[in-house]
Amino acid sequence: METILVVDDEKNYLVVLEALLSEEGYEVLTTPNPLEALEIINNVDLDLVITDMKMPKMDGIIFLERVKEKKPELPVIMMTAYGTIEKAVEAMKKGAFDYITKPFENEELKLNIRKAINMYHLLKENRRLTYALHSKYQFGNIIGKSKKMQFIFEMIKKVAATKTTVLITGESGTGKELVAKAIHYNSPRRDRPFVSVNCGALADTLLESELFGHEKGSFTGAISMRKGRFELADGGTLFLDEVNNMSPALQVKLLRVLQEREFERVGGTKTIKVDVRIIAASNRDLKESIKMGTFREDLYYRLNVVHIHLPPLRERKDDIPLLVAHFLKKYTSEIGKGEIKVSEEAFRRIYEYPWPGNIRELENAIERAVVLCEHGIIKPYHLPEALQKKNLYFDLKDLSSDIKLPQVLENIEAELIRQALVKTNYVQAKAAKLLGITKSLLQYKIKKYNLSP
Repeated sequence: METILVVDDEKNYLVVLEALLSEEGYEVLTTPNPLEALEIINNVDLDLVITDMKMPKMDGIIFLERVKEKKPELPVIMMTAYGTIEKAVEAMKKGAFDYITKPFENEELKLNIRKAINMYHLLKENRRLTYALHSKYQFGNIIGKSKKMQFIFEMIKKVAATKTTVLITGESGTGKELVAKAIHYNSPRRDRPFVSVNCGALADTLLESELFGHEKGSFTGAISMRKGRFELADGGTLFLDEVNNMSPALQVKLLRVLQEREFERVGGTKTIKVDVRIIAASNRDLKESIKMGTFREDLYYRLNVVHIHLPPLRERKDDIPLLVAHFLKKYTSEIGKGEIKVSEEAFRRIYEYPWPGNIRELENAIERAVVLCEHGIIKPYHLPEALQKKNLYFDLKDLSSDIKLPQVLENIEAELIRQALVKTNYVQAKAAKLLGITKSLLQYKIKKYNLSP
């Protein structure tokens, strides 16, 4: 149960607010004495403080300052019958979450309270996850607390100590190179080179020279001898990304190196022996490529000694808060901004989006939001366009063992209600009329889907 402290020298307001907020399911503590309130704040785990601005024993602004000294993140809503623009601005500058005047509208107060508490909880969760990033939820630069990622962490630990060839599969942007680096830097080869090459980024002839090197004069432009990636990685690890794009001719040469641990440079006759661990990656199903005749089956079995498959981000949504906290910390530090929070609605968009570009797309979205955010809170309009307007259409692929038709229908209903509330500026009577339902049913749905702003 969430706990709210109300501080006001007018006892009638204490009685009214205690009754109103208790009906909403909050645990409510009240006191007319700001000094007593400070003692409560010291000793009770609160979610929100609501305080009057003008009190005889302590001015509301001074009380706010004392609260922020003790618990800087605890949200405080100021209320007063003597409101002025100057006082409102001063309260907000001192760290008040919001400012309302007496007499207040009950619905407006309840919405402000819900917003303040949701923001506080999100901030606490981000703090917890930021700490968690330095413990069991991080392996190198790979982040995840989901069961799938914990299993992958265990696989990395086991395979890192060996010289075994590893095949990493997964969609683009899932972090295959990070896994390869984690294997290398936790292996006995950690002090030797980690060399990577993208097999899909180079033409066939250039890729051969890149992998095996070439002798002077072996082709036009070969003005000197050049060592290839295999030689550069001797004693260490060679990461072959997008190995599925390698031509059949190069696949034969790679197979020989895997079998014999030796090769010749392009245009050369000298056999060069190397001790290189191979980690390969593919964003395609290599078994399908074998069926299509574009990938050698014998090479597949040479590469696929240990197989690590990285799930797409949409299948590991429990990791999204961790990743958001990590990228916020990374880019606020790089850009030189202070602490930035994510609003509840922005976080909901981030969580519900399917992320076809996976972690790479999420990282780009957070970097963009940090750059555009000006007041310390990321709102939906700071996010990429794809996240600003929620898509209400679903494919059958959205139905999995975790997501069934009733949940999809609930997602659609929640989004329609959210849009109606936004369109009517959260006036519930208007939103209910727009949706064609009763106000009481709308209030039930708002609580069910946690749609308060």
